[in-house]
Amino acid sequence: MITFTPKPADLTHDWYVIDATDVVLGRLATQAAILLRGKNKPTYAPHADSGNHVIIINADKIALTGNKMGKELYSHSGRPGGLRRDSYAELLEKNPERIIKNAVKGMLPKNRLAKVQLDRLRIFRGAEHPHTPQKPQVFEIAQVSQQAK
Repeated sequence: MITFTPKPADLTHDWYVIDATDVVLGRLATQAAILLRGKNKPTYAPHADSGNHVIIINADKIALTGNKMGKELYSHSGRPGGLRRDSYAELLEKNPERIIKNAVKGMLPKNRLAKVQLDRLRIFRGAEHPHTPQKPQVFEIAQVSQQAK
């Protein structure tokens, strides 16, 4: 049995669009991370960059379960006194893209390849996106939030 190693000519980067309306944050982040890493392809190799481009629309309509509205998202600039904390409720109104990007980043491996893969993630607040010329395929997440039903 020979181990398959994809060549650079074998690697393709497809485009997918995911509608985040009433989708739980964790389910959305796992599916987006799988697509960004390219684990949905038969030519997947952990060391090769076979990931896809992922567009997430309707980021402001995402469902947060449990007590996440009372929790806070922390980030640090690296400078003294640079700790920043924002509540999820506040971020959902002002910057829902940051919530999704942070969740997807946590599900990617902690290596150099993760930055390249995370750069292929594009998140938009509304239903419109400027990437229609790339003809992205619609990726459907079947299970939506129980509270949305």
